[in-house]
Amino acid sequence: MTEAHADHGFPLEDALLLVERALDEDLGTGTDVTTMATIPEDQVTVSHLVARADGVVAGLPVVALVVDAVSRRLGTGAVAVEVRVEDGARVARGDLLAMLSGSTRTTLVAERTALNVLSRTSGVATHTRRWADVLAGSGAMVLDTRKTTPGMRALEKYAVRCGGGTNKRMGLYDCAMVKDNHKLAAGGLTPAIEAVRATFPDVPVQVEVTTTEEALEAVRAGARFLLCDNMSTDLLRATVAAVRDTGETVEVEATGGLTLEVAADYAATGVDYLSVGGLTHSSPIVDIALDLDPS
Repeated sequence: MTEAHADHGFPLEDALLLVERALDEDLGTGTDVTTMATIPEDQVTVSHLVARADGVVAGLPVVALVVDAVSRRLGTGAVAVEVRVEDGARVARGDLLAMLSGSTRTTLVAERTALNVLSRTSGVATHTRRWADVLAGSGAMVLDTRKTTPGMRALEKYAVRCGGGTNKRMGLYDCAMVKDNHKLAAGGLTPAIEAVRATFPDVPVQVEVTTTEEALEAVRAGARFLLCDNMSTDLLRATVAAVRDTGETVEVEATGGLTLEVAADYAATGVDYLSVGGLTHSSPIVDIALDLDPS
């Protein structure tokens, strides 16, 4: 088991909102009828949060948020959470991630909500780490997209950071991204860029291009971040070279249908980034379990 020590910027406020919404789904306006019927009010236990598969863990702070929220809602008593690894750590099947000590009722009510979030975010971090490992030493980094689970964007993008990836933009508000439909509606690539710069002069502008000619037009219009969409490696290499020859400082991203099998080939074209929507829309979960200590 390898621990990570970077501060990945856990999104506390977003996590609190997600926990409340998730508990609303589970508890409705009532309670956990099974736990309340079968577990004595004063029973306390120790339980172990354990990895059931290899991966990269992300989202462990959520566990304490969930048990605290359950205890507050239902008055079922406190649970102390002792985290044993840090977010971003590589873990192996059987590794102990955290220990929970306290009210059995609170623990069991919180279990599924905590595991749902933690397994999901750890899956994103694990998938991202595979990309980061393939790209290591290439000079290129893997980026996420806005293809996130509704309500979980901040946590999933946090998980990308835990896995060694980079966030591109958080939403529609913090960066302009001129794509095909914008170009068509605005009357062309250059008019679209000019319209964004005139309306929101302080917002960064990213432009999707499919040819070297489009890339150079975008640079002339002032774009300093290009998304090279569905280009072959040969076309991408030529486009990167042409953009660099302009003398402008322009970041270049490969995007569209990328897979781990071709990641190194695309990184070798000289791009700065590979954009991968699958980091958030197609990552399988990491199996994590909560086991009560029978003693």
